[in-house]
Amino acid sequence: MSWLSELHQTQPVAHAIGVLSFVCVLGMAFGSMKFRGIGLGTSGVLFAGIIVGHFGEAVDHQTLDFVKEFGLILFVFTIGLQLGPGFFAALREQGVKMNLLAFVIVVLGAVGAPLAGWIAGFDPAAVLGIFSGASTNTPSLGAATQTLGTIPGIATDRLTLPALAYAVTYPAAIIGIIGTLLLLKQILRIDPVAEASGFAAKSSRQVEPLERRTLVVTNPNLEGVALGSIPGRLEAGVTISRICHEGETRIAGETSVLHLEDRLAVIGTPAALDQFARVIGRTSDEDLVLRDESISYRRVVVTDRGVLGKNVGQLDLGERFGVAVTRVTRADLEMSAVPGLRLQFGDQLQIVGRDKDLDAAAKSLGNSLKEINETHFVPFFIGLVLGVMLGTMPIAFPGIPQPVKLGLAGGPLVVALILGRVGRIGRQVWHMPVNTNLAFREFGIALFFAAVGLTAGSKFFATVFSTTGVQWLAAGVCVTMVPLLVVGVFARVVLKMNFMDLSGLLAGSMTDPPALAFASNISGSDAPAVGYATVYPLTTLMRILAAQILTIILFQ
Repeated sequence: MSWLSELHQTQPVAHAIGVLSFVCVLGMAFGSMKFRGIGLGTSGVLFAGIIVGHFGEAVDHQTLDFVKEFGLILFVFTIGLQLGPGFFAALREQGVKMNLLAFVIVVLGAVGAPLAGWIAGFDPAAVLGIFSGASTNTPSLGAATQTLGTIPGIATDRLTLPALAYAVTYPAAIIGIIGTLLLLKQILRIDPVAEASGFAAKSSRQVEPLERRTLVVTNPNLEGVALGSIPGRLEAGVTISRICHEGETRIAGETSVLHLEDRLAVIGTPAALDQFARVIGRTSDEDLVLRDESISYRRVVVTDRGVLGKNVGQLDLGERFGVAVTRVTRADLEMSAVPGLRLQFGDQLQIVGRDKDLDAAAKSLGNSLKEINETHFVPFFIGLVLGVMLGTMPIAFPGIPQPVKLGLAGGPLVVALILGRVGRIGRQVWHMPVNTNLAFREFGIALFFAAVGLTAGSKFFATVFSTTGVQWLAAGVCVTMVPLLVVGVFARVVLKMNFMDLSGLLAGSMTDPPALAFASNISGSDAPAVGYATVYPLTTLMRILAAQILTIILFQ
């Protein structure tokens, strides 16, 4: 077995891969253990890495650096792709309030770290690491270290202090953030499962469900008018699937002509149908869907590249195939198929017509289950390239001598949010099946935690059990928990914020994936991820800026 004990010298890359895999196995087994329903989940890999890094042979640092950054990129990019479609809507609805609260958390931490350092007499270089570690924000550590290296007269040993202080405070910060969520839950008597149910009910109320009604044409002004020319139809946002004229039911088209006493099968929200009924005439209890058995409906999936970007009206399915599009479902949101609605990859269309016509229409739309379950790797890697480019791009700000960079966490996240919202550029589609997204996400964060733990393990215990290490640890816990508790209590008591939004806000303001996973676990819902993604991009940028500004101020 001598070859195995010498592997770190003879084949350092193979040794690194083997150790990383062992750490992931050990950490995930540790994270899967629960106490009173609470477990560390994937963050258990970090603590496994610290233990293995302390007792095992040193792992090749270049390999660890690559694995750490690549794992982080995978994690933030996949979570950005998933949340992109709903991120900008959430930003419009509640983003200003949540980002202001996150800004307060960042400012309190940026003030608290130097204050703790001044009271305890810490080296200013260690203060930078405490600020970054207490917020579990790696990009801010990189920004602080880069800025520190540009200051004349800084000794080499002081350049290592930020990373060491970061390693000491980082694990405690993860526990501190999770502990804050538990403390808020206990103090404010919050039931996360009930809050998740209330959040889901509130979200569903905000989107009115669609229903179908039969309307009878009694308005004499509509005699001889084509469906496409009915006043107020587009504004009401309703669709018409069938027309019954003198006992004969047919598929409705934009050129179909109305006559008095015609009956229309109309689909829309209750409010829209009430509004449209005042234009048409009156409501009938008859259901036209049951009248003609030869007309049925089918759900088809948009996967054909030639359809993407077109709106429902441009498809012209009524004229081409004699079918009508009545509803569009996108990311669990059901919408009325108004002519101006643009289609995206993976949209589900409900189409109405006769079987042979439905077959032809479905073929034109793609309707390929293979396509919808396939991961498109070309656009995925294009997105990674764009994310790295944005993350490494220097951005100049007035008053700051060094240009700011979003880093390999902020850049890919921002790009993924944009691409997830856009959906496609040309024939490139940024679609990833949910299971594949989750797999990439867990894989990425596990690699990141393993690399961070192994890097910190060698000096972690020697530092953390020293007087200085204990002081760093205590200061880091205060810098972590005090801002979260202050803002958390204010948001809950004064602003009456739901725990789903609150937990996502707190986790996102600390850019802490384990806290997000923990919040999702105790609530049994992915709802905290929306709040997390709402504040994460701006928080990352603010923490990068704050770290560079702190470096300049502390070393003036």
